This record gives sequence, structure tokens and C-alpha cells, in this order.
Amino acid sequence: MEREWTVEESVRVAASPDEVYAAVADLRRMPEWSPELFRVWVRDGGEVGEGTRFVGFNRLGWRIWFTTCEVTAAIPGRALAFRVTTFGMPVALWGYRVEGIGEGTGEDAGASRLAEYWQDLRRDSRTAGIASLLGRVFTGVRAEDRAELNRRGMRATLDRVRASLES
Repeated sequence: MEREWTVEESVRVAASPDEVYAAVADLRRMPEWSPELFRVWVRDGGEVGEGTRFVGFNRLGWRIWFTTCEVTAAIPGRALAFRVTTFGMPVALWGYRVEGIGEGTGEDAGASRLAEYWQDLRRDSRTAGIASLLGRVFTGVRAEDRAELNRRGMRATLDRVRASLES
């Protein structure tokens, strides 16, 4: 099987794009939804915008690790993305896209489509092999298996975001 470098999942949410964006852009809430992330520390603690740096603390089984992240896009009501590194080496690009899908009245009125995506950045660089090895050591997951694990995690995350916003 060929290695997957990009994964994307999406879900319909009965909330406006602004409400959905506000939820995913509140980085401190991410541990409520993510099956791996258990804590976020945002540098300088202010509002999230392009250039905001944060550290994500993750757990998979008994393994615990951290990643350093920087927000690369923060467009209210539309998109949030961040680049993940480990020891200064590129690992991944994660992001969320939000779009309104309903107008007027009816079932989809005021609803949104929330997409979560991941792109593996551990390729085409002199550090890709080292970053992949570190990923295996710290997470116990081979780089070749990360896409499928992330796909399952995204489905869980998106379902939890939806449930939180619709409750």
C-alpha cells in the first residue's frame, strides 16, 4: 500500500461558521475533542492569530510527547491552520476549514461544514528521515501508519466538536 501524505475528514454542524471557527480556534479546548491531545500551552496566552505559537502535549497508550506549533492561518469564520515541528524539524500541517452550507429556512439553515485536514511534511527534506524516526520512537507509530491513525482521530474529533456545539 502506498503511503498517504494527506488526510481530510468533514462533518455537518448545526452552528454558524463563526461559532464553529470560534470553537476550533480556542486551542485550549482542543483536548476536549482530540483522542491524542491532552493539554495545550499557548505562548503569551492571548487571542489566537497568525504567528501564535503553542505546544501540544499528546498521549497514545503509555507514550507521551510534545510538539511545537505555529498558527499559519487564522481567518475568522473560515480557516485555522498550524504547522507542527519537533526539535525544529517539520512534521505536519494541520488545519480546519469552515463553510456555511445553509441559507434561509430548512434543515441546513445556519449549518456549517467543518473539515479537518492533515498533511505529512516528513518528506523531501534532509530531516524527513530523522523526524519520522523520532515519531516512531515517541509515538510508537510508523510514519506509514500515521495517516490511518489520524483519519480515525479526526472522525472522533469532528464528532466531539459537533456534539459540543449542538448541545
